[in-house]
Amino acid sequence: MNEQTLSLRLERVAAHVPAGARLADIGSDHGYLPVALLRRGVIAAAVAGEVALTPFHAAQRSVRENALGSDITVRLANGLAAIEPEDGITAISLCGMGGETIRDILDSGKARLNGQERLILQPNGGEQPLRQWLMDNGYRILCEELLRENRFDYEIIVAERAGPVNYTAKELYFGPLQMQARSPAFLDKWQRRLRQKQKILNHFARAPQSLPEEKIQDITRQIRWISELLA
Repeated sequence: MNEQTLSLRLERVAAHVPAGARLADIGSDHGYLPVALLRRGVIAAAVAGEVALTPFHAAQRSVRENALGSDITVRLANGLAAIEPEDGITAISLCGMGGETIRDILDSGKARLNGQERLILQPNGGEQPLRQWLMDNGYRILCEELLRENRFDYEIIVAERAGPVNYTAKELYFGPLQMQARSPAFLDKWQRRLRQKQKILNHFARAPQSLPEEKIQDITRQIRWISELLA
């Protein structure tokens, strides 16, 4: 993967960035996403934010080698602290982190959000607490996508601030739009999850002392929900 050839996962993230956007790519790693989008003429400008030195330098190098220094600002900063008001950001991407990490970045950086930005989120697991944060903060989920790459399931969640939003517990768990669309990738994912959770439950049925009762009840409820979904 490089700035010319994005991974399938990043290509699908790129597809949700609006034309002419001013993008903040938080946890930008090598800066491949903003560099690719600028090279293609999709976005007007970008900020690439990184909290760690090695990827920060890698992103600087990508921007320099593509002569995009006037269009992409690379900043060493924690989460949304990479965004300044004068950047005029209209879209924020957070990719390749756990859903809880993305949630915490959004929550601790709330003061940097003006509520007009599109959020393009690609959590590696932990989608449920991330959707919970979006609902609690008035973000409506506009689009959800699921893809499988290198034997991993990746979800993409696109959201915008829309005022009060209400999702059921099941919608937060599975994804409200995923539940409606029931794509083959979605059904395959939950068939795999069902087998995993049944295996876990069978394992602990043989050694019941090793897991708290409420954890067993939680897994049992998840198995019931998934079975109903697939029925």
